[in-house]
Amino acid sequence: MFSRRNRRTPRPTSPALLAAWETLDAGDVPGALRQVRAAGEEQPLAEVALVVGRAAGAAGFADLADAAAALTAAPEEARALYDFGYACVERGVPDLAIPALREALRRSGGALPVLRELVSAYEDEGRHREAVTELVRHEGRLADWPDRYLLVYNAVLAGDLELARRQHALLSAPEDAQWQPARDRQDRMLARAADAERAGRLDAADLRGWQYVMGGTVLGTLSPYGFDEGMNGRYAWVQDTPEQCLRGLLRLRSLLAATGVRPRSVSLLPDRDSRILGLAAAEVLCLPAEPFAPGRTDTVVVAYDLDGLAAHDDGPELIGELFERVPGQVLHAHACCWTDPPAITPDSAALLHQSVVAPWGEQLRQGADGGIERGPADDRPEAEIAAGITGADPSAGPGDGDGPADGDAAFAAFATAVAGTWLRGDRARVRSAGPVPGSRFA
Repeated sequence: MFSRRNRRTPRPTSPALLAAWETLDAGDVPGALRQVRAAGEEQPLAEVALVVGRAAGAAGFADLADAAAALTAAPEEARALYDFGYACVERGVPDLAIPALREALRRSGGALPVLRELVSAYEDEGRHREAVTELVRHEGRLADWPDRYLLVYNAVLAGDLELARRQHALLSAPEDAQWQPARDRQDRMLARAADAERAGRLDAADLRGWQYVMGGTVLGTLSPYGFDEGMNGRYAWVQDTPEQCLRGLLRLRSLLAATGVRPRSVSLLPDRDSRILGLAAAEVLCLPAEPFAPGRTDTVVVAYDLDGLAAHDDGPELIGELFERVPGQVLHAHACCWTDPPAITPDSAALLHQSVVAPWGEQLRQGADGGIERGPADDRPEAEIAAGITGADPSAGPGDGDGPADGDAAFAAFATAVAGTWLRGDRARVRSAGPVPGSRFA
């Protein structure tokens, strides 16, 4: 017989992190990480790593668990701080990486690899102004590729076009061919910015303008609700209507007319939502409708929601086929998520939302007992539902009266102003919400 000393597992001493630790005791990993985030960025990094490491182990993320253990053991070592931050970024929690990477940057004397990883974390979080601040602080040591390129990119997404243009003018041609597509995309972004400035004010509330600058999407309609409460033209949760679908299609028609684009057909994608909207689009645009075929030129490809398309059996293949633009092809998406953007960026979008239910989906309604219930989906034939869209009243409601006017003439003027830069380049995903703030809802 021999005695064995009990060794207690170390626990955080910070009250906020201790609460997260106890949440892990209950097996709630997402809840614990939410509590770590809520605790703020000033918590002791060794204790943050203790909680994150335990959460990573429970989730099966051995790389992050190992990096967290190393940071817990050596919280003052730049390498341990960097490795933890890197692992957090790789595992999709860049917000948890930022404090460690900031400290790693300080302790490493401003090492450029650490700076780049910190900028990557800021970008993933949409904190472009902070990324710009860090890059400018080290401007004298920046390499053109990728550092100055990243400074231009983040300056645009922070809304600082003056800085972006000044730094872009200093960029040398990339010696490595792998950076040429990035240079070309940045050239197009700044060209779109010049058009958008002529079209409107391009300030911190110009959602349509900045949406165009970032990815080349012309936004059809602005939400008339919650503008002064932080939505700035975006929707949060949308229970969609045929009227709203028709307004989006009429704005698409106006866009095509203003830019001189003359499609010969509407291409129908295979998911039910997109087929319904595509049939309605064919009627509104007075064009024949035919199933989508890769390589077809001079056509409008209509998606109700690109995320819905991605969920279709053929979705991943279709997304890949739509990434590269075919001559004369226009990709229109009615509903586009702004908090988790789709894998490809559409050329035209009717509205930006956080969550959407199609008009023919399982919408919420008042039940017989006065409570709220989810109604059945509309299972009528696609053509019949599409006819309901084209026969709807397209006039917009007044909203709550706080938003800016979104009249047809102003939209057509914007479309005319950007005609020279629309439909250029690839449809790369734009993860950022850009310089126009927006209130996010769970």
